[in-house]
Amino acid sequence: QVQLVESGGGLVQAGGSLRLSCAVAGSIFSGTMMGWYRQAPGKARELVARISGGGSSNYADSVKGRFTISRDNPKNTVYLQMDSLKPEDTAVYYCNLVPLQLVRSWGQGTQVTVSA
Repeated sequence: QVQLVESGGGLVQAGGSLRLSCAVAGSIFSGTMMGWYRQAPGKARELVARISGGGSSNYADSVKGRFTISRDNPKNTVYLQMDSLKPEDTAVYYCNLVPLQLVRSWGQGTQVTVSA
């Protein structure tokens, strides 16, 4: 079973930046598509960025041009660089497998709060 530990969240003003990290325990990491999801209060969890084992990435329209996903396979870590943050980016951020059908459990997530 994959174990995930997210970190790097915090409180930031609009226009600011944060870098999230996700440590992944599990032998499937290097060849597996990984993604960052987020869940805002009262809203469904959504996939905002994904990256293949080879490094190809895709983004939700809401974050395109502002967020950058990357991975370090030897370190079993996935990152999300978030720039030009907006209040609507406020959410708990989680990393996990992609697609959602492969997910069996979630980490604790990391809270990102963007003030206006």
